[in-house]
Amino acid sequence: MYSAAVLDHFKSPRNAGELADATVTVEVSNPVCGDILQLAVRLEGGHIAEARFKTRGCVTAIACSSLLTEVIRGKTLDEVRGITATQISEALGGLPPATVHGSQLAGDALEAVLAALG
Repeated sequence: MYSAAVLDHFKSPRNAGELADATVTVEVSNPVCGDILQLAVRLEGGHIAEARFKTRGCVTAIACSSLLTEVIRGKTLDEVRGITATQISEALGGLPPATVHGSQLAGDALEAVLAALG
């Protein structure tokens, strides 16, 4: 049902935890399924130097959160503006239709970070 990439990110999530010196921390949720994603980023010199997440949710919500932190680290805000939920899903080998909300949650978190940073 899940791709090898989804299972890898779920079983061994990257960048999970708090980010004490975050520039911004946002929290988004999916009221339908109850998944919650807290995303924290630290900017240095116009780049996302660090990104951490805490997710309470399903397999794909955790996998998408993990992948998102890897994808955005080292990039400028302009570079991450183009990242979509579809791209997150595709980078994980595609998500089953019933679990695509995991990539939407990650996309919502990224949008919230960008909005908070202006």
